[in-house]
Amino acid sequence: MTDLRVAAIGDNCIDVYPSLGKAYPTGNAVDFAVNIHRLGIATSMVGTTGNDLNGEWMVEALTREGLDLGHFVMADGATAVAYLDMDGQECLHVRYEEGVLSEVRYTDHQISFAASHDLVHSTPWGHVDPYLARLKSRGALLSFDYSFKIDGPGVKASLPYVDYAFFSLRGREAEAEDVLRAMAQSGPRVAVGTLGPRGSLAWDGTRLHRQGSISAQVVNTVGGGDSFIAGFMNAALRGDPVDDCLDAGARVAARVVGVFGPWEGAHIERPRIGTLDEWSEAQQVRP
Repeated sequence: MTDLRVAAIGDNCIDVYPSLGKAYPTGNAVDFAVNIHRLGIATSMVGTTGNDLNGEWMVEALTREGLDLGHFVMADGATAVAYLDMDGQECLHVRYEEGVLSEVRYTDHQISFAASHDLVHSTPWGHVDPYLARLKSRGALLSFDYSFKIDGPGVKASLPYVDYAFFSLRGREAEAEDVLRAMAQSGPRVAVGTLGPRGSLAWDGTRLHRQGSISAQVVNTVGGGDSFIAGFMNAALRGDPVDDCLDAGARVAARVVGVFGPWEGAHIERPRIGTLDEWSEAQQVRP
């Protein structure tokens, strides 16, 4: 481990594939935290999970991975569950039950603790937006995974506080450079777009950087974006240039999409909560 410290604050859930009888603890912030910790950075997970069997499973998994859970709490209610299916190697999101995260609030102690790290990372599903100004005012370096969220007042309101902004731009390659330039104008020092098998690119306010795809045997695309960000930010925190950060992110992501779970060696089990009846109901509302 280095002297660097990272805090991931926000979402955690159980991914359930009832048609396959598989499930695992995950979440965008969780996957980032596990992957960057595995790269040698001490990592804290800040947030709230449910006090049900799934919440206990989440705590077990994150403890096993060696994350600092001193500011990760269990609240009365259900842990978030994402119902998924597979289309070949592509992970399909069918329905998301937010559970206790729908009313999550962060204490001043949690925010102060997160801001004491070298980097704070979050996502839209962690409901951290109202706290970004406070994190920034306390000196935090912020990275944020906007995923496919590009438009909307929430994006524009949060960008001034974010240092490294990440976007999933797969299928939007023609406009990717313009999107990143526009996002960077709102505050981030670097705006990064991932393009799936077409690689990635980043705008640093001066020039555009491009990274081609890295050959990978894809088993499941889940976790690819979060692991990319972990690899990128690990390199960025160590002072590497943007081109090397893009390469580092691509290499970590290539390893993760080669396994079924959200990180290498993730414990995949049968669902502890998440029945076939719930899956059948979810199938009826598939878009």
